[in-house]
Formats: sequence, structure tokens, C-alpha cells
Amino acid sequence: MKVVVIGSGFGGLTAAIRLQAKGYDVEIVERRDKPGGRAYVYEQDGFTFDGGPTIITAPWLIHDLFTLCGKHTEDYVSIVPIDPFYNVRFEDGSVFRYTGKREEVIEEIRRFNPADVRGYERFFEKTADIFTAGFNLIDRPFSKLTDMVRVLPDLIRLRSQDSVAKFVNRHIKDDRLRQVFSFHPLLVGGNPFRTTSIYALIHKLEQEWGVWFAMGGTGALVRALVKLFTDIGGTIRLNADVQEILIDDTSGGMPAARGIRLADGTEIRADIVISNGDVARTYMSLVPKQYRRKNTNTHLEKLTYSMSLFVIYFGTNRRYDNLAHHEILMGPRYEGLVEDIFTKKVLAKDFSLYLHRPTATDPSLAPDGCDAWYVLSPVPHLGSGTDWSVEAPRYRDAIFDYLEERYMPNLRQHIVTEHHIDPVHFDTTLASHLGSAFSVEPTLFQSAWWRPHNESEDIRNLYFVGAGTHPGAGLPGVMSSGAIAARQIAARTVNTP
Repeated sequence: MKVVVIGSGFGGLTAAIRLQAKGYDVEIVERRDKPGGRAYVYEQDGFTFDGGPTIITAPWLIHDLFTLCGKHTEDYVSIVPIDPFYNVRFEDGSVFRYTGKREEVIEEIRRFNPADVRGYERFFEKTADIFTAGFNLIDRPFSKLTDMVRVLPDLIRLRSQDSVAKFVNRHIKDDRLRQVFSFHPLLVGGNPFRTTSIYALIHKLEQEWGVWFAMGGTGALVRALVKLFTDIGGTIRLNADVQEILIDDTSGGMPAARGIRLADGTEIRADIVISNGDVARTYMSLVPKQYRRKNTNTHLEKLTYSMSLFVIYFGTNRRYDNLAHHEILMGPRYEGLVEDIFTKKVLAKDFSLYLHRPTATDPSLAPDGCDAWYVLSPVPHLGSGTDWSVEAPRYRDAIFDYLEERYMPNLRQHIVTEHHIDPVHFDTTLASHLGSAFSVEPTLFQSAWWRPHNESEDIRNLYFVGAGTHPGAGLPGVMSSGAIAARQIAARTVNTP
């Protein structure tokens, strides 16, 4: 049975590997010249830059793929723990060293505000409860309303209608500590003041399983999964831009996906089509309107979408060993800045930043004595109307001014290579609706059954994986979406290789 997967991000690779291992004939088509999707790799002037995700949690999801294929992860890629997980830095000069050791986390809290230690202990107990209930939802489909009804008692008991920030603020009083324990939704495209408190489970997930890094960068993990896929017989076609999903409506029942047509006119016939592309863009650009009774343009445009990102990749001819692998640089505002990004959709003059320094762990990603970096700033998606051809140079200069003044002395004179991406890149190169970086925003009523489904309600044999479908963005989310789709396909089809 032939399966074609549109896109080679982690969701697509997961589904492809699982199905190929079950004996399906799987082909991945990727529009870019390298696999990885958001995890594209840029190589420039001797530096290697991961284009997208850099934080690996739930490592067993990776190991499971290799075990399923009778292989060993360590024969393909080396995944190492990171310590600290993050340094969280504030404008007053204070630094919270965020690690996986609970006693160290408590000592950091005591250093910031002793009165919050008891509150954190209550918070941790609650996140453990949320983790137990919430993680049971991450690998199951929500295709029917009854799937949602079954979990509603748990969602009500856990007060999932509250936001992550409201949940944290109920237990912790220090404003800086509130930021430390509520910023995680931003890593998966969510507004901490709107994202359901179920996402507080990320803290427990990190404490339980750690934060990891693939030596060679996230791109090394992509290459490992691609090699695993091809080693077990899968095929991948690069520079293959999909123009249309082929639909058969001659049977009189629900229309069915029968393959894809590429931009060069090539048709690839298949029994199953899986899209690892943006959900909204897939439906609106690849599936003709007459076949979409549920996922109409109007319906998709009414959904709210995540923020976008402005990311500068740069290399320095010196090392900044005062900075860790992952640095979260909190700006002067928190809730106000988030409101500007998500609600008002205006490009603010201030920012909070994620500074990634992979050479703190793997110096091979840069020439000797150098550092490879990216600095990421959440910004409004293209619904803001921001003209990035005008704003990008100004925004870039403001970020470098900030880094040079506060954290990286004489930065500009040490930059030897750089480039950036902005919301236009997400819209055009990555084909994401409105240039959002994480597709559909993870609010309560855009989660689980309310989120775009893994199995299309409009088209038989069409499935979705990746950030925009259930369970959501982040490596655990997109890899789980691939596992869900693979199980659904196996349950609904009889494979005859």
C-alpha cells in the first residue's frame, strides 16, 4: 500500500518511519533542498545553524522509532543532556539557573524569594497531576466529540480553562519567578496568558526527563531519522513542491485522496496522503474548495494563529563563555509585550529573546575559537501588517544593541557571518498561513477535539501531522502527531505490501 508524505519535518518523518516499518511503501516529498521542515540547517562560512527547533524533550519518542525498526539510536546520533536547561536573565541583572534537579530549583527560588518555596512545592504537585492526566491525551486521537467527552471530567478537575500564567500566579508571588514558570507556552507558539494550563505539564516533563541536545545540532537528528527511514526501505524526494492533492469523487461517497501533483506536473499516485505542511495552507492551497465542507476557507480563517518569529543566525570569531547553551533574556515588560504580540499585533520597541549557543555543548558547529548563535524574538504574524522590508534592519540593529550593551561586549566587531528570517519567510518559504511560526495557537478551544484533526473530516485517506494538528507544536507534540496518524492509518487499512 502506497503512502505519500508531504513534508519532512519531525511529524512527517515519525509517521513515515512507523508506516514503513509496518510494511507500507512510503515516499516523502520535500519542497526544499534538504529535509527537516522547520528544522532546516543553514551552513555558512564554516558555521552550522539549526534553522528551527533546538530543545529536545521526551527523548523516548526518538528512541522508540529506532527500537521499532530494530535499530539503536546511538548508532545514528548522539543525544546528550543539557545543564542548565536554561539561564533566565532579567533586566535587574538577576539570573535564574533552571536545571533538572529539584533541590537546585528550590534553592534558586529561595535566592529570589524565600516566601515562594512553599508555593512552588504546591505548584509542582499540581503539575505532576496535570502531567499524569495531560500526557495521556498527547498520543491519542480526538476525531469524534465522544473522544472529548471522555476527558472532560479531568479537564474540569484540573481547571484547564485557566491559563498557564493564571495557574502559576495562584502559587507564586515574585514577578520574576512567575515569568520563569510560565514562559514555556511561548516555545510552542502559545500566549502564557491564554494557553490552557494543561501546558504547565512542560515543567514536570522537563524535570522528569530532562532537556537534550543532538551532537551536530538538531539537523543531526533529522539526518539520523532520514537515514533510518531509507535504511528500512523508505524513499525521499527533495526539491518537490506539491501543487495539489489529487481527489477522487467518483465513488458517490466521501471524496478520497489518491495522490499528489507536483509543480512540475509529476503525479504520484498513493492510497494514503499525509500532510506535514501547515494545516490551513494545505487545505486552502492544495485541496479544491468543493471538497471541503468542514474545513472551508472561512472556518480556517476564523481560527487564531500563533505569533511569528524574527531570528538572526550569526557567528562570532570569539567565544562568550559567560553564556550557556540556552539563554532566556526577559525584557522590561512581560504581559504587556505578550499582549502586543498576540492581541494588539503591533511590533513593540522592546522585546524578550531566546539566545541559542549550541557551541557551548558542541564546538564543532563553528570554526576553532568561534561561537555559532541564533537569537529569536517573538513578533506578531503577518496579520499585523508590519512591513518587514522596512522593519527588519531596524529590528536587527535594536537586538544587537541590546545584546552588546547587556550580555555580549563588543559583539558587532566580532560578528563574522549572519543572516535572518522573519514572518515573510514563514509565509513564503515555509508556507505557513499568516507567517505564523507554530500554526494554530494552543488555546483551550483550539486543543484536542477542537484542534484541526489528524484525520480529515472532508477527505478520506488524508491525514495531518505537525504543529497545526493535535496535539500541537514542540518536538513531543509533532512526533506524537506522527504516531497518532500512523496508528489511525494502520487501523483503517489492510496493508498488502
